Amino acid sequence: MSKAPLMPMATAVWLVENTSLTFKQIADFCKLHEVEVQGIADGEVAKGIVGYNPINSGQLTREEIELSSGDEDRPLNIINEDIEIKNTEKKIKKYVPLSKRQDKPDSALWLIKNHSILKDSQIAKLVGITKSSVSAIRNKSYWNYNSLNSKDPVAMGLFTQKDLLKSLEKAEKKILKEKKDKEKSSLTNKIEI
Repeated sequence: MSKAPLMPMATAVWLVENTSLTFKQIADFCKLHEVEVQGIADGEVAKGIVGYNPINSGQLTREEIELSSGDEDRPLNIINEDIEIKNTEKKIKKYVPLSKRQDKPDSALWLIKNHSILKDSQIAKLVGITKSSVSAIRNKSYWNYNSLNSKDPVAMGLFTQKDLLKSLEKAEKKILKEKKDKEKSSLTNKIEI
């Protein structure tokens, strides 16, 4: 049994308005009764339903419609492509309960102490606080610095170990690049002398 298109009634409305297909062809494609398609054409059925273009949704091609328009006995064939669902892994901001929000500066302090290669912007992004707060914690000028207790943010569930490893890898690459650039510039300075 062939599949029906998405929104069959709206698709039928669009096909009636925009093609020269027979009512039977449209009815068979949309899994509707031929009388319903006749009613759509007469304006008695599907009042107020906006037509849905099956070409834009990838269910039909213009060529398929033209082939069936030229031959009344040829049925319309839906494109049976499975829709690919992609996981783009966009990070969705996770809700942090009020009880854990006070732990964010503690987590920033832990990252500063244990992973000093991370930049303030990376720590701010991981923990979910401002860059200026991270800078203040690093400089020990944070308003509540004396009350901070270094806490592992991964253990507290603020972010995953994978997120931390990605940030560390990025920081290491940046340090290596800066080191190479420094060596290059010092070599070019020596050559110029």
